[in-house]
Amino acid sequence: MSTLTAKPHLSFWQIWNMSFGFFGIQFGFALQNGNASRILQTFGADVEHLSWFWLAAPLTGMIVQPIIGYFSDRTWTALGRRRPYFLGGSILASTALMLMPNAAVLAYLLPPLYVGAGILMVMDASFNVAMEPFRALVADLLPSDQRTLGFSVQTFLIGLGAVLGSWLPYIFAEFFGIAKTADVGAIPYNVTLSFYIGAATFLIAILWTVITTKEFPPEEYKKEPEQIGQKKGLSQILTDFARMPKTMKQLGIVQFFSWFALFSMWVFSTPAIATHVYGLSDADISSAAYQDAGNWVGIIFGVYNGVSAIYALFLPAIALKLGRKLTHSISLTAGGIGLISIYFIHDPTLLIFSMVGVGMAWASILAMPYAILAGSIPPMKMGIYMGVFNFFITLPQIFNGIVGGPIVKYVYNSKAIYSLVMAGVFLLIAALSVRFVEDKDDLVKA
Repeated sequence: MSTLTAKPHLSFWQIWNMSFGFFGIQFGFALQNGNASRILQTFGADVEHLSWFWLAAPLTGMIVQPIIGYFSDRTWTALGRRRPYFLGGSILASTALMLMPNAAVLAYLLPPLYVGAGILMVMDASFNVAMEPFRALVADLLPSDQRTLGFSVQTFLIGLGAVLGSWLPYIFAEFFGIAKTADVGAIPYNVTLSFYIGAATFLIAILWTVITTKEFPPEEYKKEPEQIGQKKGLSQILTDFARMPKTMKQLGIVQFFSWFALFSMWVFSTPAIATHVYGLSDADISSAAYQDAGNWVGIIFGVYNGVSAIYALFLPAIALKLGRKLTHSISLTAGGIGLISIYFIHDPTLLIFSMVGVGMAWASILAMPYAILAGSIPPMKMGIYMGVFNFFITLPQIFNGIVGGPIVKYVYNSKAIYSLVMAGVFLLIAALSVRFVEDKDDLVKA
């Protein structure tokens, strides 16, 4: 039995160090998720067109992650297999974070809206380059009975990073008096400064993992009985996609409804809450009241990420007691109820309670599918299959990006709140779909 087949148990702090880069990644993601829509609206995007601009994120993820997974399976450098990719991705992502709020300054050839959308695409591509190898790294280095713990630690750090990233614009405005309004077409300085801090945090967190974590040398992977594949490039990716494990196909249905819902929440929360809860209109985008609504969306996004960070610590024990499938189903149900409840709320403070359920769902979405999936993947193909699995994250977002805006405009009469209600219903459907997934490792409560 090879070393990889009988992987050594790692200490909690070794698992923490290998996952710490995700703190920085999610710090950046939180800034993007909480502020990209209002930045694009500031540059002139209509609410029903926001989902089209957000297509940049899943499109780049769908292309980039399988490619990075494929090459990281076949890479060995002085930094190892996975670490070169998330180091390079972090440098690009940090640069994009600094450029995003400055799109108007850079727009000497194209309108700021298109420059902002282009930077959003580069930013998300870089996030994906950095993020994909982290999923594979946990599966690479941890034995089956530590896998749920590994992904739960990742989820805790994701939540912690997202809390700080989501709250930063509000903290700068309310506690440090940094300007939260700006001239028409300009980004408030509290948002701009938050993106600068996010860029530095992203890079430092990735460097921590690169420096503190060692990977198995290539000789150990050569001992594995599974062959990495004789084909090269795109043909191998397509072959592996066609031969994906049964569990991955079953999880694909759950992921479709889960990520369709998440995309709706990220894109439409700010306009939905500004109009439905605060009673504003889209014409008020430059007003202090609208900026207050946008900052409060950052706060409640931080709440759901904070809940996810705490809930993630309990996921291994809950999964051991109830099984991974039931744990995931219950968590998704809580998220669905949380999103639907927003429709009935007109006091912004009460949105905090809605986000408790969303946080439970988010923690589980970031941990349980990967813990279930990893047991069905050959070790030598961990990177490529973790990348291929990203199709089931990006495709529902792409579909939502195409149809979500027209649905809001023509079906919901430009009332974004109904997109959040639809997202809640989709999370409930995802919860029902979990029962049909086969989890091999769960038979032994791994």
